[in-house]
Amino acid sequence: MGPTAADYLWFEDRFPDLAEAYCFTFVRDLLPSEILQRLSGREEPALTGASALVDAAYELFDQPDGTRQLIAMTRLGPWTLMIEPNGYLGVSEEIALPASAGTSWISHFTNINALDAFLWAEDTVTRLSFEPMFPDTRGGSTPDEHLDLMKRIGFHFEDDPEPDLSPWAAFALAEHLTGVTLTPELLQETTFTCGSAKTS
Repeated sequence: MGPTAADYLWFEDRFPDLAEAYCFTFVRDLLPSEILQRLSGREEPALTGASALVDAAYELFDQPDGTRQLIAMTRLGPWTLMIEPNGYLGVSEEIALPASAGTSWISHFTNINALDAFLWAEDTVTRLSFEPMFPDTRGGSTPDEHLDLMKRIGFHFEDDPEPDLSPWAAFALAEHLTGVTLTPELLQETTFTCGSAKTS
């Protein structure tokens, strides 16, 4: 069956600060330096562990102009994982679609205001986009390709009596699309290549 929302229930318990607001993006066959270049970003010091990422992200927001978003990256097989604490660049189509040229781009976001988004792009084209809390409404060129999977892994559809596990189901869907499993140890122990990019 593969991963389901239940496999990611640890995320909020283990990383409560990051879980308040985040964007996780997977980019295929691009190095961190190449992604940063596509985002018109600049290099920042490397950081180890999710807590350090959250602290550094908020330090950037506290700068006088407050317009830079921390981007933390690590290679996982053919994919680069990009984490934005309190960020959203990965699901912003005006940014993500051009950045996805020649590659696959899979991203999900949520914040403390209950806003959320999932974006799967291939070579500048949106394959699937939706709000994880409202999976009945989907866009993109193949919005129903993984509909059965979405129902099986824990997204809460209108006629579903099960509890809403949409934030964790987004992690599970990303794993199905990439083959990459995220673990608490990876988030806690990895030394991330970091950069920042302007949000506006």
